[in-house]
Amino acid sequence: MLNRVILIGRLTKQPELRVTPGGTQVSTFALAVDRKPNQSGQRETDFLDIVVFGKLAEITCKYMDKGRLVAIEGRLQTRTFETKDGQKRKVWEVIAESVEFLGPKPRTKPDDGFEDIPEDPGYGENFTE
Repeated sequence: MLNRVILIGRLTKQPELRVTPGGTQVSTFALAVDRKPNQSGQRETDFLDIVVFGKLAEITCKYMDKGRLVAIEGRLQTRTFETKDGQKRKVWEVIAESVEFLGPKPRTKPDDGFEDIPEDPGYGENFTE
């Protein structure tokens, strides 16, 4: 059996870094991924939850920003939990095993009228845990 997912998309928000009770770093973020155009030429977008563990979680939080174009490789995983009102819920998440930055960081408009050249941790570099 094979469970392998490869996605290219843009972050919809800043990654969040947490630490589990066992001391493992965990980063979560959503990725906007476009589908192929439909019959009328329109593209639909899927918003997928991504989870990253360990040192890779720290790297994603440090260098990834909202709007950043990235490639994610990992596996699809389901998780079941119970809500506060006792209802069971099931979520699908992509557990990222590698993250590749595909373009420069999104630029923000500087206040001084000059554009800063963003520091990039490795344009096109692949980070794998």
